Amino acid sequence: MRDQGSGNVMGSDVYAEFEWRGMVYKATEGARDALSGEKVTCYIGFDPTASSLHVGSLLPIMALARLQRFGHSPIAVVGGGTGLIGDPSGRTQERQLLTIEQAEHNLDGIRAQLAPFLDFEAPSNPARIVNNADWLVPMDLMSFLRDIGKHFTVNSMLAKESVKRRLEQEEGISFTEFSYLLLQSYDFLMLFDRYGCTVQMGGSDQWGNITAGCDLIRRLRGARAHGVVLPLVTTTSGVKFGKTEAGTVWLDEARTSAFRFYQFWLNTGDRDAVPYLKYFTFLDEDTIVELERELARAPETRTVQRELAREITRLVHGEEALARAERASGLLFGEAITELNVEEVLEVFGDVPSTEIALSAFGGGMPLTELLVKTALASSKGEATRLIRSGGIYVNNRRIGDERAQLTAEQGIAGRVFVLRRGARAQHLVRLIG
Repeated sequence: MRDQGSGNVMGSDVYAEFEWRGMVYKATEGARDALSGEKVTCYIGFDPTASSLHVGSLLPIMALARLQRFGHSPIAVVGGGTGLIGDPSGRTQERQLLTIEQAEHNLDGIRAQLAPFLDFEAPSNPARIVNNADWLVPMDLMSFLRDIGKHFTVNSMLAKESVKRRLEQEEGISFTEFSYLLLQSYDFLMLFDRYGCTVQMGGSDQWGNITAGCDLIRRLRGARAHGVVLPLVTTTSGVKFGKTEAGTVWLDEARTSAFRFYQFWLNTGDRDAVPYLKYFTFLDEDTIVELERELARAPETRTVQRELAREITRLVHGEEALARAERASGLLFGEAITELNVEEVLEVFGDVPSTEIALSAFGGGMPLTELLVKTALASSKGEATRLIRSGGIYVNNRRIGDERAQLTAEQGIAGRVFVLRRGARAQHLVRLIG
């Protein structure tokens, strides 16, 4: 039985753990032996283009956390230097360049988000966060071209997949981004010199940059370095992982609330649920195998999705935020929704279409059929009548069967909000104003 990650399991084979969890997309020769043997230092870079990481960053974060739990020393490199340039990998257009002040601001937020996953006080293998601006910003151009640039041929750089894709685009690639590969390679060299770092991990789109760094260490230090790349996570429906109709799912609760974060995982499709358990939780193999059996037996219970949402929300936001998210989720389709205050309702239904209507319009009562037409849940009063008679209309999660029903402000949640629902999923929020 594999460990759940509650403690250090030094001596165990973290590479085998990565393989079982489906986290190895490609690795350099010798990487397996390096990670299966003695303690190593490994780094992963994080892009500081925003003050928060998003769920697309969770796989590399979990990779560092697993490395540490298996006795290795993790380094999170926050690209305060390379962030000023922009990585062309996985991009079809050039990134917007950051100022030094923007990069520093973003670094502060990222550091705080890594803290729940990594132990910076571990006695034998503490995690580190370093900023590559420390060595990139002071470097002068002549020294870089003389000492580093001469070890790279333009031919080899043009052959990198990330560069080739950009050259195929009409906009091409700027010299600024073209130089990114050299800068990331130099990062690896500096980490090798300062911390004895011999392994770099990253997304599969980083393969070219990582192997270039391995080559640079071999050329300049006569040492062997290794690279392991993780799969780029996508949903089985082909949607880019971490993207929703409301936008990016952030780790910062000020950008994506704990409730929406919880709901994102709760809405995971059946085919993605078990792989995500392997990627994003510390649940052990036996537990995940049993949850997989439960999914096959009774997928309608969504037990796996609830466990997935619970584990990841707890990791990222803590127990208190998880409790709030579960309470709100439990009320979502129950009549007890009226127990929520207006702010909680607006949070729970933040992604639902909404309409503002003057409070005075409900003074003598507004016919439900009229309200359904106003909110486009019905195309006409005739259709609204049929929907109500068939039992397909809910107000504040209570089925309304009387087509003559009228709503007054007092029937709203705190006299300010109505939650309308047509069938199982078509919802609309009505806000009373004035």
